[in-house]
Amino acid sequence: MCTMLKQTPRSRQGLLLAALSALLVAACQDAGVAAPPMPTPEVTVATPAKRQITDWDEYIGRFQAIERVEVRARVSGYLESINFDDGQIVSEGDVLFVVDPRPFKIDLDRARAQYELAVKEYARAVDLRKKRAIAQEVLDRRAQERSVTKAALDEAELNLEFTEVKSPINGRVSRSAVDVGNLITGGSADASLLTTVVSLDPIHFYFQGSESDLLRYIRLDRAGERPRSSTNANPLHVRLQDEDNYDHRGHMDFVDNELDASTGTIEGRAIIPNPDGVLYPGLFGRARLLGSGQYEALLVPDEVIGTDQSRRFVMVVGAENTAEMRFIEPGTLQDDGLRVVRQGLSENDRVVINGLQRARPGMAVVPVEGEIRGAAQSESVAGVTTEAAPAATGVEAAEAAQPSQAAVTSEAASMPEAAAQPQ
Repeated sequence: MCTMLKQTPRSRQGLLLAALSALLVAACQDAGVAAPPMPTPEVTVATPAKRQITDWDEYIGRFQAIERVEVRARVSGYLESINFDDGQIVSEGDVLFVVDPRPFKIDLDRARAQYELAVKEYARAVDLRKKRAIAQEVLDRRAQERSVTKAALDEAELNLEFTEVKSPINGRVSRSAVDVGNLITGGSADASLLTTVVSLDPIHFYFQGSESDLLRYIRLDRAGERPRSSTNANPLHVRLQDEDNYDHRGHMDFVDNELDASTGTIEGRAIIPNPDGVLYPGLFGRARLLGSGQYEALLVPDEVIGTDQSRRFVMVVGAENTAEMRFIEPGTLQDDGLRVVRQGLSENDRVVINGLQRARPGMAVVPVEGEIRGAAQSESVAGVTTEAAPAATGVEAAEAAQPSQAAVTSEAASMPEAAAQPQ
């Protein structure tokens, strides 16, 4: 007969202690095995691009017609006809309106008859004076009457001519402000406004520059690096709000002689060819004005520039393949997506152009060499492609030195959202 063993409280405590001891031994064995190390992240690096560039300053302005004329009649009368369609292109001398000419023809006939009579009376007075039949005073009075009637005749002829209201310039006419049959007033300060005509080609572009810009241009002119726009036709390029490229090209032709004391700005003006009539008076535009002479600059893709509060920085890889934050002074943004770096980088620095999200200050990285190349060459494995500006000198060469528009490669487009935006 088997005897059943009865467990006591002391025996149960012993079992628990044994189980805990086994767990502790297993934990110690696991702690002795080290966790596998994290792989060193790879980043693409490249030295800054170096090329000759020209800075272009941006301004917002408005187009304005070179000539704008308010068409008003020079004589009063009833409007007889309108000889144009609203918005039509007209030429100088085209008849736009006709005022009823009949009263003016009657005035002309009356003035001509009076003048002819005065001429005859003067001729008779000359004969009588030769015979000493009349005094010299009478002859002088007849001469005066002839001159007065001649002036009245000339005035009547002009008034009849003024019944045809003509376009004074070439351009586009607005709508008619009056209808046929209305009585219009003319020849005075409150003469009826009939319509307006504005010239189209070329067209002016007005903008405001700051006091600091004016002083900088003066210093550049004195240093012989950039001529002043008040004395030189510096190039200016404009794009409209729905355009990407600055295709409307002209030159400066006026800078005001004083600053506006209320705004601290000075007015500038450029003249832009407008052969196709795309540029309407009143349109806004964004302009680029030649801002410097040519100089050699270092450039990096704008997407790799980050912002730390008010400071701008890029990530570089040091000699020991460690990521570092390098604060820089950015310059102008080029059309191809590269931004000038004025200070903070050297031409041998290795700038991180791809993999920014994996690079942290002080972190070891594996650099993979890349390149920032021109748009005319094959696309790089990372970064923004750009076409190098041709080496040239002078204001004329500056126009040709503008960087061309280029696309961003797929890897450059994958830069983190924290990258700095174009200024």
